[in-house]
Amino acid sequence: MRHEKAVSMQICAADDTLPRLLAHNAAQHGNKIAMREKHRGIWKEMTWSEYFNEVLVCAAGLDCLGVRPGDAVMVLGDNRARLYAGMTASSMLGAYAMPAYPGTTLDELRHFVGEVKLVAALAEDQEQVDKFLELREAGSAIEYIVYEDKRGLNTYDAPGLLSWEELHDKGETNLKADPQLRERIVNRVTPDDPAIFLHSSGTTGKPKGIVLSHRNVIAAVRNAYSGGAFNYGEEVLAYLPMAWVGDFALTVAAAIAFRFTVNVPERQETVLRDMREIAPSLYLAAPRSWDNLLTSIQVGIENSTPLKKWLYHFFTDRAIAWERRKLDGQTGSHLEWLGRLLGERIIFGPVKDLYGLSRLKSAFTGGEAIGEDTFVFYRALGIKLRQLYGQTENAAFNAIQAADEVKLHTVGRALPGVQVKVTGTGEILLKAESVFRGYFNNPMATEEALKDGWLHTGDAGYLEDDGHLVVLGRVSEVVHTKRGERYVPNYIENRLKFSPYIKDAAVFGAGRDELTAIVCIDLEAAGHWAETNAVPYVSYADLSQRAEMAGLLRDAFHRVNKALPESLKLHRFVSLHKEFDPDDGEITRTRKLRRAVVEERYASVIAALYDGSKEIHVKAAVTYESGEVGLVERTLVIREV
Repeated sequence: MRHEKAVSMQICAADDTLPRLLAHNAAQHGNKIAMREKHRGIWKEMTWSEYFNEVLVCAAGLDCLGVRPGDAVMVLGDNRARLYAGMTASSMLGAYAMPAYPGTTLDELRHFVGEVKLVAALAEDQEQVDKFLELREAGSAIEYIVYEDKRGLNTYDAPGLLSWEELHDKGETNLKADPQLRERIVNRVTPDDPAIFLHSSGTTGKPKGIVLSHRNVIAAVRNAYSGGAFNYGEEVLAYLPMAWVGDFALTVAAAIAFRFTVNVPERQETVLRDMREIAPSLYLAAPRSWDNLLTSIQVGIENSTPLKKWLYHFFTDRAIAWERRKLDGQTGSHLEWLGRLLGERIIFGPVKDLYGLSRLKSAFTGGEAIGEDTFVFYRALGIKLRQLYGQTENAAFNAIQAADEVKLHTVGRALPGVQVKVTGTGEILLKAESVFRGYFNNPMATEEALKDGWLHTGDAGYLEDDGHLVVLGRVSEVVHTKRGERYVPNYIENRLKFSPYIKDAAVFGAGRDELTAIVCIDLEAAGHWAETNAVPYVSYADLSQRAEMAGLLRDAFHRVNKALPESLKLHRFVSLHKEFDPDDGEITRTRKLRRAVVEERYASVIAALYDGSKEIHVKAAVTYESGEVGLVERTLVIREV
């Protein structure tokens, strides 16, 4: 390991680029596995030598199509090995690799396409090809569309439509025609050239373009490595959206810099099953994913035999109690240590093995606060779950908890190479080599975000005496009640979502006497509870209004109120008849609340929360997966906390 650290300081230097690091891996570790992809139930392996060649040939093919520095290549689809290769190939040419979320709407794509000259697009399958063809019909000049999955596309005859194999052939022909092209492509870009073109979540308006250079992303993963986030040769699962900075940071930047083996699942629907087969050593997930996995574990236990259920609760309840005492600074007795070891052998080990967690050394959660019960459960299970804090603007890694020093309310200390300070108004500022140089073609937003070398994160928080950072929410969301009480709605919303039965929440109270909320139930957890407790329902809307479900939601409100001062306690709530939906513009693709949209769309519901109404009849437009828009009517019950 000492040798590996020495190598890391040598090859992950400030003047390196991802193409050069990839070429180094192919030359020095060519026979080791770089990537696996599951296809029709079989894991297909790709060595570093093969991966480098795939990227190089793709780059030569894109070069043949006319992709030049400053052009853009959009990537649309779920995680696929070839799409990752296409992103890296685009950055090899000095072009903008611009991934978008698979569920991105046509209007959102139009906004992205309007930012830069889009020469080529890489699509996973027919569904994504159709989106690009619609963009063409709407006036976007996309000359070439390259698809990875041929199914359903045999009869398409649109100009510039190419299969991946055709792009590959063009690349090989280009390389054979010019023996020096390989070397030129590998060394074409500098550390300050673009590695990836991402977008902000767009909670308050149109998403802003964020270009991260090779210097930015390599500095970020180097800082994370130095801070103990991961080691060389980690096994990771590529399941996060490719348009999210966390995925790029781990499955591309860190994977190339520290030679991870990246495992691409067959489909999003098979992620859990594929994870069990791979058993990754490093796993990053949003709190919601950890919650869903916990629900799956609990459902499995409840469906097992009485003896297994008894053993599970016997050891788990004691391990959770011990973990809570450890978080309070207490130490365990020898008897507790023995019980923990026995529990590992009988319960915890088999559970982790069943869900692909048996080899997990580095487990992280980020994006928003995680529920205390969920966090403590995984720590009790023997998984050293840690919280991290990152932003797209500085390539995902700012602060991280040490494995043996975690606190429920903090995100850990700043990573090596990252400076943190908090202004008098409570805004968190960052300075690091990983910080971007500004929003794309948006000098006004750049001027607001970057001042005197410091990134103004827009997040509110504070530093504790021991250096741990506490993040409260967005500075722009700090509001005041009618009495002048200051609060951050997002802070309260996240704590409501600690309940497994609440998927989304919106808290109101700015300029008012009291706080109220709209919540959306989690159908999977709530539906399982209803089934277990013989509560009948016919739909999401029906279950959301059941009195039994209101009791569970009220319990969540009581727990949150206990942690709030009297002046900020929640008084009333309504359970919405539908989930907040990114297609309806109510949340972003990363499930961040678009507060202005919610307040406008549900103005009548919010008014009813304050005018003494007992119920409110609503009509709401709903966008279905087919793209069709329907109208849903429902009477919602206003409930007292």
